[in-house]
Amino acid sequence: MLVCRKPNPDARIRLYCFPFAGGGPATFTSWMDEMPADVDEKTEIYTVSLPGRESRSIPSRFTRMPPIVRALAEAVASSPAMPFVFFGHSMGALISYELACELRARGRTGPLHLIVSAHRAPHLPDRHPMVHDLPDRDILAKVRRMGGTPEQVLASAEIMELFLPALRADFTVCETYVYREQEPLACPITAFGGTDDPEVSRADLVAWRSRTSKAFALHMFPGRHFFLQNCASLVRNVLAQDLRHVLRRLPDSGARS
Repeated sequence: MLVCRKPNPDARIRLYCFPFAGGGPATFTSWMDEMPADVDEKTEIYTVSLPGRESRSIPSRFTRMPPIVRALAEAVASSPAMPFVFFGHSMGALISYELACELRARGRTGPLHLIVSAHRAPHLPDRHPMVHDLPDRDILAKVRRMGGTPEQVLASAEIMELFLPALRADFTVCETYVYREQEPLACPITAFGGTDDPEVSRADLVAWRSRTSKAFALHMFPGRHFFLQNCASLVRNVLAQDLRHVLRRLPDSGARS
């Protein structure tokens, strides 16, 4: 479930990246080579890969949040010990938050910083109609409305045969999600949003402030729900600044332990 395509033996922190609905490790492939050099040399990037994403041979078995979080908690706990940060976009933001809560509930070390992108705060209700149990055309209409997927991809029957089952499974995870009252996390939270996102408003993002007892910051980027694609360089630079803050807080001996 965790993929590291560029191991870094000199890393001092690990960045776990959680993709949007239907996405997989390829979402963050370019980040591994395009992070600012001072951050890249001290960071190891892992991406979350749920079954059935970017692969035709593995079924999309996860359709609820709790099994995903339990499986990821085991995967993170079994990884070599290193301070880490979570970054999640859209569905990935919700998963990363729930995983941080799960690790805390298990008495395990959690993220030093949580960066959530393009998703409302978890305690806010979903204002949009559910589509996970509707025909494929309704799911595709939602994808078109959100933007970020080329029309030629949406029009390809072969690609959609691969894409739609994973997308339906992920929409099911999001739309059946039930928030459980939680104490605020003891790590800073940074929220990213698109200025023209039809799915997530600025107020939805500001509400993340209540999910932390530490510092909160909000950054708005030009674009719709997938501003991550159009503003990749700008988003990376802002994320890198948060990683620098984390690195500065580590003790001098805080390499691998």
